[in-house]
Amino acid sequence: MSMKLTQPDILKALSTVDDPDLKRDLVSLGMIKDIVLTENKISFTVVLTTPACPLKEKIRKDCEEAIRKIAGSEVDIDIRMTSAVTSLRDNAQLLTGVKNIIAVASGKGGVGKSTVTTNLAVALAQSGAKVGLIDADIFGPSIPVMFNCEREQPEVKVVNGKNIIVPLEQYGVKLISIGFLAPPESAVIWRGPMASSALKQFISDADWGELDYLLIDLPPGTSDIHLTLVQTVPVTGAVIVTTPQKVALADAMKGVAMFKQPQINVPVLGVVENMAYFTPEELPDNKYFIFGKDGGKNLADKFGVPLLGQIPLVQSIRESGDSGLPAVMKEGLTAVAFRNLAENLARQVAIRNANFVSTSKVEIVT
Repeated sequence: MSMKLTQPDILKALSTVDDPDLKRDLVSLGMIKDIVLTENKISFTVVLTTPACPLKEKIRKDCEEAIRKIAGSEVDIDIRMTSAVTSLRDNAQLLTGVKNIIAVASGKGGVGKSTVTTNLAVALAQSGAKVGLIDADIFGPSIPVMFNCEREQPEVKVVNGKNIIVPLEQYGVKLISIGFLAPPESAVIWRGPMASSALKQFISDADWGELDYLLIDLPPGTSDIHLTLVQTVPVTGAVIVTTPQKVALADAMKGVAMFKQPQINVPVLGVVENMAYFTPEELPDNKYFIFGKDGGKNLADKFGVPLLGQIPLVQSIRESGDSGLPAVMKEGLTAVAFRNLAENLARQVAIRNANFVSTSKVEIVT
């Protein structure tokens, strides 16, 4: 080094580098750790807000440029990139080890909400995050099929005299589903209070451990289950899944409106437009907008929330769901779309945690 640099010099240089999403510099965000200076080497760690950060390389490059300005070109710069997912659930009474609870909802059935939730969970786990998934879709629990574990049942252990459910683990995701409680061929008739009670049990009587993201796959529409969720735990944010069709969008609008109600006030992290266009396997560059075009984008614009992703309608997604090997685990168009969706969701969670106050549990008004 031509001049003797100190840790404050390094921090000052790095304070010119902003996190592109959070619009604040890395130093004030507490993202720079473990600065070590030797004769001709500078090393430090950048702690990203999620392992699914799509801007990792841009941040690394910006950091290197900032240090080069003060250290010159001869110095060896070693930048380690790690992550610690942010959270506003520090004082949580339930699910104390869970950093973010994300509700995945849709206005109507048949829009592929469970397919999106499954692939989102697996994509986040592939990025290195700790992920859990509660299948709260009482009337059509499809997560066991999509994870190829419909014949399995979670273990139950006794802790301090209380029965605790141990979630199954598949493809790096911890799982609990209503579907595990009954054989697939038997019809389970649930009254609202029974369904709500089952969801509460999945939240309070299960060993979820440490998780970065816990996704809740909700039933279609707006029901008891939705209210039970927001009354039981503070929810980080909601994701709304829709197709571009007018009828699906009308119902999705109600879903967005429910979470935005003042008494519920759960931030809507964004909209996912599923079945955005049809692409035949043999013509991967062709797009056919068979359900209409940009419906999800227009919905997101209307409510001023992000469009998190547009997922194509490809035969292999359906086949993957039926075979229990999620599409994101195979290469191709849909895997890329789901990975991008996971990155965008992780970004929105980080932005939400940096800019908003924590969501409160909804108080029950009788």
